[in-house]
Amino acid sequence: MNVCHDGGIADAIARTLEQYFRDLDGEKPAAIYNMVIKCAERPMLQFVLDRANGNQSVAAQLLGINRNTLRRKLLDHDLL
Repeated sequence: MNVCHDGGIADAIARTLEQYFRDLDGEKPAAIYNMVIKCAERPMLQFVLDRANGNQSVAAQLLGINRNTLRRKLLDHDLL
């Protein structure tokens, strides 16, 4: 299953960005990359951690990242 195409995550992000630009009402956007990463990363981390029943090692494996990286990201997002 490819969630990046055909109605998946990429489409949800595109719809959200379209709404963001409409809501700017002529204002200049700034730091879009960081905004998208920050907005997407926190719920993703929370979801995967919940799926892993709070087990950070399992969550890190599911995410394909190092456990120490996961822990830093969890701290950054106040999820610990």
